[in-house]
Amino acid sequence: MGLLRGWPPCARAMARLGAVRSHYCALLLAAALAVFAFYYLGSGRETFSSATKRLKESRAGVPSAPSSPAPEVARGSVAPGPASGPGPKAKSLEGGGVGPVDYHLLMMFTKAEHNAALQAKARVALRSLLRLAKFEAHEVLNLHFVSEEASREVAKALLRELLPPAAGFKCKVIFHDVAALTDKLFPVVEAMQKHFSAGSGTYYSDAIFFLSVAMHQIMPKEIQQIIQLDLDLKYKTNIRELFEEFDNFLPGAIIGIAREMQPVYRHTFWQFRHENPTTRVGGPPPDGLPGFNSGVMLLSLEAMRQSPLYSRLLEPAHVQQLASKYHFRGHLGDQDFFTMIGMEHPELFHVLDCTWNRQLCTWWRDHGYSDVFDAYFRCEGHVKIYHGNCNTPIPDD
Repeated sequence: MGLLRGWPPCARAMARLGAVRSHYCALLLAAALAVFAFYYLGSGRETFSSATKRLKESRAGVPSAPSSPAPEVARGSVAPGPASGPGPKAKSLEGGGVGPVDYHLLMMFTKAEHNAALQAKARVALRSLLRLAKFEAHEVLNLHFVSEEASREVAKALLRELLPPAAGFKCKVIFHDVAALTDKLFPVVEAMQKHFSAGSGTYYSDAIFFLSVAMHQIMPKEIQQIIQLDLDLKYKTNIRELFEEFDNFLPGAIIGIAREMQPVYRHTFWQFRHENPTTRVGGPPPDGLPGFNSGVMLLSLEAMRQSPLYSRLLEPAHVQQLASKYHFRGHLGDQDFFTMIGMEHPELFHVLDCTWNRQLCTWWRDHGYSDVFDAYFRCEGHVKIYHGNCNTPIPDD
């Protein structure tokens, strides 16, 4: 419980400063306990964050898989596609033809060998995704999985079962070794981990929490756009349509992401909100800034590489400055980082409609926020992707 070890000194120090500050420390402790309870006791979702937690718990006694210079590529039953192109832009060939166009999706799939619940979620997600996917003859769907060796074999078996033999589109499957990615990520994100990780210190394995934050530095430069997805999703439309959202990015935007649909960050920003009663930070839509949910993310890798502002925000000094300004102490890795910088620089983000990440968890409604819950949770329109976060059942077809 590294999250709690730092509290007794804080409580003692605050007590010496007087009853008012002791009250604030008690509130801060309650806030941290509530967030911890939601995400680590009340949630069974398999996301980048929870997958990393399992990696951290298990890796102590398990040697890391050797780093590989290039990801392993496994062919699905659908005809394999060509090498990765510059992104989803059709290229004209001599004679008037259209060159291959690559669409990239990435999912975390770790410690799945003996995890029936995770396998069940992956089956629902992949079955619905592949059943509804439609691409043109010159388009290639690239499925990226971040896995260790044992989970890789589970994923291959699932794909053999679920990849339709006559889907009518090309599909390529690429596996990335989780240990190799962690090696690359750790130097980039080490300084920010103390602000957005559950542990009390900087953990090597926690770096995978932040894959999306530094994806532009990890993926080959030929990949200009990628969509990162949680596994606790169910697709209700052709995933090809989601890539069209990249075309709606305004100048300066680098990431497409939906709002958080619970008052999670109303809670996390409680001290800043107390000190700034008129702030939009943590407030509900449409006028407030409720923060983001990282279950579905569109990463414009080329825009991330080209953004001087984003490069500055990754620097340890800027992370520390914003964390101090907002009194921010999070536990959700990339989601917390994007939420915090979004309060300061909303122009970096293209806000996806809630129907692209229709979160179903209602935990905060029963834990102190019933009076404002519906203002965050409301979502009108035809749902395109359901997100069964905190183990919430997803509606049947």
